[in-house]
Amino acid sequence: MSGFQAKLERYESLAAECQRTAKTANESNQGFYLRASEHYRQLADEVRALIATFDLAA
Repeated sequence: MSGFQAKLERYESLAAECQRTAKTANESNQGFYLRASEHYRQLADEVRALIATFDLAA
């Protein structure tokens, strides 16, 4: 389970980092970082749901 928790923390961290970078990026790169942030947030949500499934099964 700790592997999934580590992945969750990593995706959340990457999402936050991309969000911060988007704030300072120039206009042409801002969209890229916002999309990357959203992608990492979706991955974090999926891992969170997977962890919850394991918690329910236990």
